[in-house]
Amino acid sequence: MARIEPEEQDFDPETFGEAEAKAAFRRGVRLFNAGDYEDAHEEFERHWLANEGGDADFYKGLVQVCICLHHVTQGDQDGARKLYRGHRKLLAGYLPSHGGLDLTGLLEGMQRHLTPLLRARAGDRVAPEGAAPRMEPAQR
Repeated sequence: MARIEPEEQDFDPETFGEAEAKAAFRRGVRLFNAGDYEDAHEEFERHWLANEGGDADFYKGLVQVCICLHHVTQGDQDGARKLYRGHRKLLAGYLPSHGGLDLTGLLEGMQRHLTPLLRARAGDRVAPEGAAPRMEPAQR
């Protein structure tokens, strides 16, 4: 059996400076709030790849939030259900806020929006509840 190699990345974490990181984070939040979950995921993934420790789980949690909602928009409710628990575990250690984001609000919004999917049986198709969650600034 041939070994499958990952695609070559055009992103080098070593060159991901502070100014670029801040801009990428702002883009990720803006894209997420616009419902462009796939592109938001790409912005947060760059942070995750550049952080081996420290905030790596925070960024991985944001990546999973984006992918979860992307699955919902693509009609893959089973995929969304699989990712739901992962993002909650990853972000729980950063509550109530981190990186300038209101994580409590984000997780509550995800739960509210996805409750119908979470209560449905695998294979069932149901509509999410209400508006999609947003990434909002943390209260100071």
